[in-house]
Amino acid sequence: MSGILVIAEQRRGELRPATLEMVSAAQAARRPGEPVALVLLADDPQRFVEAVSVPGVDEIVTVQLASRDFDPDALEAALGALIEARRPSLVLVPHSIDSFGYAAALAVKGGYGFATDVFRIAREGDALLATRGGYGQKVNVEVDFPAKEVVLLAVRASVFKPAEGRATPAVSAFAAPAARARLSGREYIEVAAGDDIDMSGAEFILSIGRGVGEQANVEQFRELADIVGAALGCSRPVADAGWLPKSRQIGQSGKTASACKLYVALGISGAIQHLAGMKHVATIVAVNADERASIFSVANYGVVADIFEFAAALRAQFRG
Repeated sequence: MSGILVIAEQRRGELRPATLEMVSAAQAARRPGEPVALVLLADDPQRFVEAVSVPGVDEIVTVQLASRDFDPDALEAALGALIEARRPSLVLVPHSIDSFGYAAALAVKGGYGFATDVFRIAREGDALLATRGGYGQKVNVEVDFPAKEVVLLAVRASVFKPAEGRATPAVSAFAAPAARARLSGREYIEVAAGDDIDMSGAEFILSIGRGVGEQANVEQFRELADIVGAALGCSRPVADAGWLPKSRQIGQSGKTASACKLYVALGISGAIQHLAGMKHVATIVAVNADERASIFSVANYGVVADIFEFAAALRAQFRG
């Protein structure tokens, strides 16, 4: 058999957003007529069927697991058996803390092609090409998989726009083999991240770049973001300098503003790396003193001005 398997991710009964993003990723990789099957692995997979019945999914495969808790051994055994039964050309899993527990072992045991943190997938003839970051995200690495019948890719979150709409794919069941668990869950504790915001889910982002000049100036833009009701983001130079946490970086090596409806870029030149994080944004407002800045080529609205003067005027407008 052939086709593409998209492995849904759920955590304690909640479907993770990366699932529908991978459905979109599959469309970039599928060959004409190649089916896409989405795999639901859970103690009660039927409860997710409606949520993943979206265009681009030809079949939903339910796999019932014994436990509600995350069990890498059970996932590895179930997926290994399913892949061997179906022999898909491509398997997509999220690049996530959960997939770290089983994906690499699954690929090694099956002898599959494997790449992690993939943000672009393409076909060149019969060859499958995956692009991922390398050397601390300083370069992009294009990977191919010669002589590999099955390729397993872990897809970076918030890069592909989630599939939308309703569809009626076929639904089938796969009986997973029993797996001996090496661990059992006693309690589930949510641990807060070092920063308190998910930039990929923010609808309004005010983002600063090297135009802020120095770290002492960052706080006034943090206050401005609070005043206008925006999440404060930044470009890579600001994050690399440690002026804002890496979790607030927008760009290819940071977060993709996948849910953003309004993005205000202050003092950002518009390097390719940063623009990659803005590709799903509906409206972009760019403010830069350099009228030749690259960011104006993608902005819906451009303002050639000093960002500090612009920020002062905006602050005054909102404070009345």
